[in-house]
Amino acid sequence: MATFLHDGDLPAGALSGATAVAVDSETMGLRLGRDPLCVVQLSAGDGNAHVVQLRRPAYDAPNLKRLLTDPAVTKIFHFGRFDIAMFHLHLGVVTAPVYCTKIASKLARTYTDRHGLKDLVRELLSIDLSKAQQSSDWGADKLSDDQLAYAASDVLHLHALRARLDQMLAREGRDHLARACFDFLPHRAVLDVAGWEEVDIFAHT
Repeated sequence: MATFLHDGDLPAGALSGATAVAVDSETMGLRLGRDPLCVVQLSAGDGNAHVVQLRRPAYDAPNLKRLLTDPAVTKIFHFGRFDIAMFHLHLGVVTAPVYCTKIASKLARTYTDRHGLKDLVRELLSIDLSKAQQSSDWGADKLSDDQLAYAASDVLHLHALRARLDQMLAREGRDHLARACFDFLPHRAVLDVAGWEEVDIFAHT
């Protein structure tokens, strides 16, 4: 298992041949429009992670953008709504097709309200993730070894989670509903960027 740090963009050919890639991002905060996108981490599910430290404010990352929009590659997220919105806002792309383990968990694991990545990985994969670097300076010129390890851990287990959650969704007869939610997710993220972040447009009022 290895973690590769890339400056500005994915190298040409990185992750080529993968039909599903786990994706996550690190930002300076959780507010759209205020907090910049700093890091994108990816894994093909082979035990390796690619961490891209983006060059701000240009965000010139054509290989990364190409992967995020490749219709032949499913991008696996945990709470993809935020990452996809950040990618739309800063990279200018609509990420698709996608799979979100948090949505899948909420549809399949109705026996709990604990749908965080740490909870999912602990229950379904018997792995204890450290979240010590969750709140750290991701805009720093040089990322620490601890930051790189944290970034990698957020994508290394998403393929396995997807497999377990797919089994549960099929068992509960909710796999088609999950797929519909995943298909809508990029549009939900674009609505967030456009100003409907806190508005439920399906509500009566």
